[in-house]
Amino acid sequence: MTRADLPFVVAEHLEHFPHGFFARLGAGFLTSYTRTYLTGRHARAYVVEAAGHPVGFLVGVLDPPAHRRHVLRAHGPRLAARAVASLAVRPRLAWHFLRTRLGRYLRRLVPRRETAGPAPSPGTTAVLSHVVVARQARSLGVGAALIGRFVADAAEAGCARASLVTAAGTEGAGPYYERHGWLARGETRTPEGRLLATYDLPLSPRRPEGPDR
Repeated sequence: MTRADLPFVVAEHLEHFPHGFFARLGAGFLTSYTRTYLTGRHARAYVVEAAGHPVGFLVGVLDPPAHRRHVLRAHGPRLAARAVASLAVRPRLAWHFLRTRLGRYLRRLVPRRETAGPAPSPGTTAVLSHVVVARQARSLGVGAALIGRFVADAAEAGCARASLVTAAGTEGAGPYYERHGWLARGETRTPEGRLLATYDLPLSPRRPEGPDR
């Protein structure tokens, strides 16, 4: 994914995930946030093209705590300014943020002493954040290709597992992930009341190529 892909990615995100909090902050904030996946070495962002046009995307992180630190250091002030501007013209959303999310976000801002290593530590869980396939490209294997690339990168980085959430029940893609070996790990409810199902995929870290010893 490059910056030139961001208009497509943001438009598809808004269409497929309109109820997410970041989506409700508007296209400007979502563009700034999605850009963080392009600058962090612990993040991955892919786009699939067909006939020269993007038809699907995936964003995820190989080491969530390390990526979070990168976002705060490299993009924190800009994201905060955009969020405040968006909330200022959305008073109902601002009140919802104060009631349900402000405390959690402030806790994440507390500095921690540990520093990121050169690669995810053993046992790290890679998180597949969002994957979307444009409607005209469904059933062509685009989603499987995107997920497969992310899983391969996570295994190569030494992650122990990959994780994702999807809407619970018939609205979500749970059966699709189960057919591809992902394991259901439970359900959670968002501050907005949406029920999400969590899935994990155990990974076998790749061994470096080279002569046997």
